[in-house]
Amino acid sequence: MKRKIISIDEDACTGCGQCIPDCPEGALQVIEGKARLISDLFCDGLGACIGTCPEGAIRVIEREAESYDERAVMQNIIKQGPAVIAAHLDHLRSHGEHELYHQAIAYLQDQKIQIPDHNTQHGPHHGNRAGCPGAAMHTIPRPHEKKGTQADARAESELQQWPVQLRLIHPHASYFDNADLLIAADCVPFAYADFHRDFLKGKILLIFCPKLDADIDKYIDKLAEIFRLHAIHSVTIVHMEVPCCSGVTSVVNQAIHLSEQKIPVEEITITINGNVK
Repeated sequence: MKRKIISIDEDACTGCGQCIPDCPEGALQVIEGKARLISDLFCDGLGACIGTCPEGAIRVIEREAESYDERAVMQNIIKQGPAVIAAHLDHLRSHGEHELYHQAIAYLQDQKIQIPDHNTQHGPHHGNRAGCPGAAMHTIPRPHEKKGTQADARAESELQQWPVQLRLIHPHASYFDNADLLIAADCVPFAYADFHRDFLKGKILLIFCPKLDADIDKYIDKLAEIFRLHAIHSVTIVHMEVPCCSGVTSVVNQAIHLSEQKIPVEEITITINGNVK
């Protein structure tokens, strides 16, 4: 099957081993002075190891690979003790991999192994546990009123939460409560100069690419879960005029249908020239 998995640039890798602790799944080992992916079965393709590589030698690619096997991973992880088990559970939850998380919990229960204390609320990571800091959930306070009206004043960000990539979003995040959502194709903020002022202000942002992202079915399920769990006031969809980009609308409509909720939706199309169509 074709799926996302890490790739290591052997020329750039120095064999420092800094990536190893951030892969509790045990997919990486330093062999003959280079970090190696020892088994496709152990790599979930989420890239927790990327941020700790000082040489930028690790990236996520899409290629033919064996399916990730959570039970095989857990067999390896339990040998490493409660701290590594907790790190792995945190890792799965921080990336919204709920199905894999529940498989891991079920495996521990089957083996009569005590489930270690871990971050069940998907908040920021603490201590020395491995995880993905870039996916840690944050609320960003923004003042309702801004002083100063100079035409040449520097524009301010209207972003109210982190992360924004739909792949990294946690459906239970409290910032979805009573929210107005802005669901945008990820090219839009680059094409439309006043994205923050005209579209983002006062809204919770989700972005993805309906053409290049591989997890569209998961995106539909995740959005449907958000719609079911929270009182969503409205959804604004912003996408580019190119045909493939209208897939954002299809994803949102399918998710709303799946959730069985009634949510008002507004759709806005941006031209290649950066104008509202």
